[in-house]
Amino acid sequence: MIFFTSDTHFGHQFALTKRKRPFPSVEAMDEHLVARWNETVDVNDEVFHLGDVAHLEHGGLVDVLARLNGRLHLILGNNDRRDAMEATGRWETIADMRELTIGDQRVFLCHYPLREWPNAWRGAWHLFGHVHGKYDLDPHGLSMDVGVDSHFYAPVSLEAIAKRLQRAAAA
Repeated sequence: MIFFTSDTHFGHQFALTKRKRPFPSVEAMDEHLVARWNETVDVNDEVFHLGDVAHLEHGGLVDVLARLNGRLHLILGNNDRRDAMEATGRWETIADMRELTIGDQRVFLCHYPLREWPNAWRGAWHLFGHVHGKYDLDPHGLSMDVGVDSHFYAPVSLEAIAKRLQRAAAA
């Protein structure tokens, strides 16, 4: 299976307090995120993380990433340093943006929400993070926030995304 996620912010106090995540501590948040990830994703699944993996100073990031199921791909976010992410040895690919074709569906991945993206007018989907659910009630075309704050702190499957965006296209 294929999954997408964003904005885990492992080890980041800002995500806990500013985003009002319901955890008593950063450690509890990290443990919950790892548990939800592994409940959702199998070891052979593919996961595209659309940025803001962790706080820049997270000393245990290698250990946290090692505990996550799946084959991981990263789209860099504003809190991700490429050299630090490469140093974890956990990512199969790292990019600033990426366009995929899955079956007949084009999917454009970027950490940031865009008003236009490649092939949008041809039905391409745009998956993003960064906004922590800010646009969940105000969708824009075939785009969707895949961040953990919008999906019960777990990655979201391609199938779930397809159902939601197909409903949006029909509306």
